[in-house]
Amino acid sequence: METPYAIEMLNITKRFPGIIANDNITLQLKKGEIHALLGENGAGKSTLMSVLFGLYQAEEGVIKKDGKEVKINDPNDANALGIGMVHQHFKLVQCFTVLQNIILGVETTKNGLLQMDEARKKVMELSEKYGLKVDPDAVIEDITVGMQQRTEILKMLYRDNEILIFDEPTAVLTPQEIEELMQIMKKLAKEGKSILFISHKLNEIMEVADRVTVLRRGKYIGTVNVADTTQEELSRMMVGRDVQLVVEKEPAKPGKVILNVEHMTVASKTHANNAVKDVSFQVREGEIVCIAGIDGNGQTELVYGISGLEPLVSGKIEVDGVDITKAPIRKRAAAVSHIPEDRHKHGMVLDYPLEYNMVLQEYYQPEFTSSIGFLKPKEIREYSEKLEKEYDVRSGQGAVTIARSMSGGNQQKAIIAREVDKEHKLLIAVQPVRGLDVGAIEFIHRQLIAERDAGKAVLLVSLELEEVMNVSDRILVMYEGEIVGELDPKTTTTEELGLYMAGAKRNVGKEA
Repeated sequence: METPYAIEMLNITKRFPGIIANDNITLQLKKGEIHALLGENGAGKSTLMSVLFGLYQAEEGVIKKDGKEVKINDPNDANALGIGMVHQHFKLVQCFTVLQNIILGVETTKNGLLQMDEARKKVMELSEKYGLKVDPDAVIEDITVGMQQRTEILKMLYRDNEILIFDEPTAVLTPQEIEELMQIMKKLAKEGKSILFISHKLNEIMEVADRVTVLRRGKYIGTVNVADTTQEELSRMMVGRDVQLVVEKEPAKPGKVILNVEHMTVASKTHANNAVKDVSFQVREGEIVCIAGIDGNGQTELVYGISGLEPLVSGKIEVDGVDITKAPIRKRAAAVSHIPEDRHKHGMVLDYPLEYNMVLQEYYQPEFTSSIGFLKPKEIREYSEKLEKEYDVRSGQGAVTIARSMSGGNQQKAIIAREVDKEHKLLIAVQPVRGLDVGAIEFIHRQLIAERDAGKAVLLVSLELEEVMNVSDRILVMYEGEIVGELDPKTTTTEELGLYMAGAKRNVGKEA
């Protein structure tokens, strides 16, 4: 007799206002396999997993576990069935410690008091067993996103879940952390746990998954064995056309200096040392300069200093010859466009409709506000609809869609549309393709190159080695708050770049 599937989702349909997110989808997960769920932004992947985890209720279809039909009304039901989920946007209490977050909801108490020693022992044992090194007493808001993700994984393992859902788990990780996560997933599968892995990074799927199910615009396209397919075939199934996986661009023609940073020092919020230490560099019109480095080496604070989100301890910043070191945010925004690292914290007002988010930095302009201070709703909507069409931003109800309800990838595309379209001399793009599918990545990279070719200065900050090597004209490597090397992507290798990123090499004698 055949072993029943660990999980079967049969003919699942889930509707939202103006959109069918899942249209009659069937997914079957074998025991002990890593099953990838692949699709473009807004294809319905996270929605389908949210149905399995009890966050949403499907209008049609059934879910079976080990061959028996089950009803999952909420995440408590899912946990009781041994189903755990690491969400794309982590569900952690920021002011709690790592340990408190892990045991939240399944606390052991005696006479009304928390029994933390036992919990700490179990967490540390799991941490050791799976190589998920965490500080149990660290507060969530003070740790890196990589550490936050380890906390989420330990939360699942602490509950002894057998079905593990990873929703875009590598979107916020460094290349080293991604490699670690892949090894952890393989180890978990070897122990008999069944893993559903949502992703649109084809190389990761090829490396770690056994089978892959492809969704496109809410519909089921097919399930294939990873061993029997190629990246090109998967991208065709996902997007419905051939996708250019290599970035094509003409050599750069740098002009005058647009961004001039001199001896910039920025304090750290988490430790006594400065996060950025006496950094100087320039970005010229008509070139893409990429700041590369392992996450947490001062890139975030560097961008905060330039964009005005953090004050400088010392140093000077000029944009097109104008000193903006102490300029207010609105004055900077007139010359600088900024695609931020954290789209929820700094990129959008999540409870505003999409149309208001599209004019966040320009609502006060005569184009969108009357002379007596009232917004012009018709003009704002027309502008938003124009950008949605140009940048293929998909949402259930168009311009009036609340930003929070959109998929992460479409939120990102909306921010990119707004920042690229507004007037600027310098574009700062921090992890611009984080959480995007191959079709959207291809489009965004073309936009960055088009910006460069139109004479704009582009400062790209990326943790993706492939993106660093393919898109940039010059690479500046940051390590422990300093620029330790300037490299030419045409003459360097990923191995050499990795040595600079790890601090094993430096060529600081060269002026950046």
